[in-house]
Amino acid sequence: MHIRKPSLPALSGVRTILAITIIFFHFTPPHMQWYAPVINTGFVFVGMFFLISGFILTYNYADRADTLSARDFWVARASRLYPVYLFSLLLFWNFLPVEWHAHTHSDFLLGVILTPLMLQGWHPWLATFWNTVAWTLSCEAMMYLIFPWLNRLRWPRTASRLAGLGLLIWALGLVPHTLYVVLNPDHLAAPADRYTSTFWIRMLKYTPLPYLTTFLTGIVLGRLHPLLSHDQRRRFAMAAAGLVLLLVFIYRLAPHIPYILEHGGLLTPFFALLVLGLAGKHPLSRIFGWKPLVLVGNATYCLYLLHFNAFVEIQTHHWPQRLHVQAYEPWISYVAIIFFSLAVNRWIEMPAKNLVLKLFKDKKAEPLSRPAAL
Repeated sequence: MHIRKPSLPALSGVRTILAITIIFFHFTPPHMQWYAPVINTGFVFVGMFFLISGFILTYNYADRADTLSARDFWVARASRLYPVYLFSLLLFWNFLPVEWHAHTHSDFLLGVILTPLMLQGWHPWLATFWNTVAWTLSCEAMMYLIFPWLNRLRWPRTASRLAGLGLLIWALGLVPHTLYVVLNPDHLAAPADRYTSTFWIRMLKYTPLPYLTTFLTGIVLGRLHPLLSHDQRRRFAMAAAGLVLLLVFIYRLAPHIPYILEHGGLLTPFFALLVLGLAGKHPLSRIFGWKPLVLVGNATYCLYLLHFNAFVEIQTHHWPQRLHVQAYEPWISYVAIIFFSLAVNRWIEMPAKNLVLKLFKDKKAEPLSRPAAL
C-alpha cells in the first residue's frame, strides 16, 4: 500500500491568496490603490494554479508511475471536479437566456452541448459560455487525461537537467505569445489588454493547449523537489526570492510588458521558486500555512468555480440592498461567496467525491491516497 505523502499546507494557503486576488481582478473593491498593481495582474495567477496542479500530482504519484491505475486516477479526478462543476451549471441555469441572446442559435446549441462535457474551452468564442470562469475546467480535464502517460515518461534524474528542461518548456510556452506580439494576427491598432476580445487573443487566453507548458513545468518541479536540499534556510531563500521577484515585476515592470506575454506564463520561473520554496518548512511557509488560509485553500476549487456568476447574481438581485447591508459592499458579497464555497465543499464536493469513488473505483487496484494540498 502506498504511504501517504506529508501535506503541504503552505501551498493551500497560497491558493487562497491567488483565488481572492482573482476575485478582486474580476470585481475590484474600492480604495485598494496599494494592492492595485497585484489586482490588475491577477489574470496571471490562473496559470499558477495549473503549475501547482502539476506539482502536487507529481508529488503524490511520481513514485508509483508503473503501478498507478489510470482508470482509478481518472475516477478520482472526475470525482473531485465534476460534481461541483455540474452543481454550478444547475445553480446558474438562468444564465442560459443571456447566452441565447448573445450567440447565434447554432452556437448556443453547441455551447449547451460542450459545456457539460467540459469541452467549451476548446472553442474560443464559447469558452466563457454559461459559467464564465469554467473554461479552466477544459484545461484541467485535458491535463488530468494525459497525466498518467506523462507520469510514466523517463524524466531526467538530476536536478540540473530537470532545471534545464523546465526552462526549455517555459521558453517554448512563450513562443505562441511572442509570435502574436510580433505578427499581430488580429491587426490590432493598439496593444492588447484584458478587454481585447479577438479570435487569436481568445485562442491564447482560453483554450487548453497554451497552458500545457505551465502544467508540464509543474511536473518538472514535482520531480525536482525531492532532489533539492530540504534545508530550511535554502527553501526559505527560494520562497523569498520568488515572492520578491514576483512583487518587483508586478509593481515595477508589468505596465511595460505586453499583456499577452504576461498571460503566456512569463512569470512562471518566479512561481516555480515560490512553489519549491513553500514546499519546505520555514517561517514563510508557516505564514502561508496559517490555518484559516488552509481552510479556505481546501475549498478554492469551489470558490473559483462559483465566484464570478455568484457575484453577478448577488448584484443582479440586489441582495445587499434587500438585507440592508449595502454599506459594507462589496466586502459582504466577498465574505458571503467564501462561506458559500466552504459550504459547497463540505456538503456537496466531499460527499459527492466519496460517493463517486465508492461506485466507480476499481476495488482491486492500488488505493489512491488523497493528494496533498490539491
